[in-house]
Amino acid sequence: METQIVDLIAPLLIVAFAIFVLYHAVFIFREYERGVVFTLGRFTRVSGPGFVLLIPFIQQVVRTDLRMFVEDVPSQDVISRDNVSVKVNAVIYFRIVDPQRAIINVADYSAAVSQLAQTTLRSVLGKHELDEMLAERDKLNADIQEILDRQTDAWGIKVANVEIKHVDITESMIRAIAKQAEAERLRRARVINAEGEQQAAAKLVEAGDMLSRQPNAMKLRFFNALNDIANDKTSTIVFPLPLDLLPTAPGKPDGEGE
Repeated sequence: METQIVDLIAPLLIVAFAIFVLYHAVFIFREYERGVVFTLGRFTRVSGPGFVLLIPFIQQVVRTDLRMFVEDVPSQDVISRDNVSVKVNAVIYFRIVDPQRAIINVADYSAAVSQLAQTTLRSVLGKHELDEMLAERDKLNADIQEILDRQTDAWGIKVANVEIKHVDITESMIRAIAKQAEAERLRRARVINAEGEQQAAAKLVEAGDMLSRQPNAMKLRFFNALNDIANDKTSTIVFPLPLDLLPTAPGKPDGEGE
């Protein structure tokens, strides 16, 4: 009886052991995954995608994801170069380009990138004035992305993009910016008005010179003015009559009356 029980248990144990070995020996990696293989603790190779066979208990594997990661940078207190306190947050897009360095050179690459992004964000924005933060975001994004990409290269990380999402300022600063914008609009309006007056004055001078060279044109202008006044409803009109329009008496110099 005992022999029969042993004969039944032995195959079951063999099957269970085989399943256990296969579970620790066979790995399937998706197209976007890679496996960093260690043999007795030493780095051996980067495997995948597809079917990978390892030696159980001798080799271990660490999975890595090659897809793009999106890391939200918490809001940071930044003091601009013109001593304005603002809160800035951003988002970072990065991915692993070298699984070996990402696993071996840094314990937690996601946390490392996040902390590095926070310090870099404060450092870069602190060198610029508030107006530059609001108006030149593309340039600031490119500067931060370049610095992060250079520093994370040793970790096998590629920072693809950095986007500043919000620049929050205080209510008092918002009112000050609104006053500044209103003053700028008023200044532009005055400049435009002054330029218009200058152009109009130049045209008037040009017209005056032209009329002075053509006496007949001056007389025509005078009669046009009389026609405009005649259409007015005013009952009494006092209008100076230029002396050069009066006929000259015979035998007397121009401009002399009787």
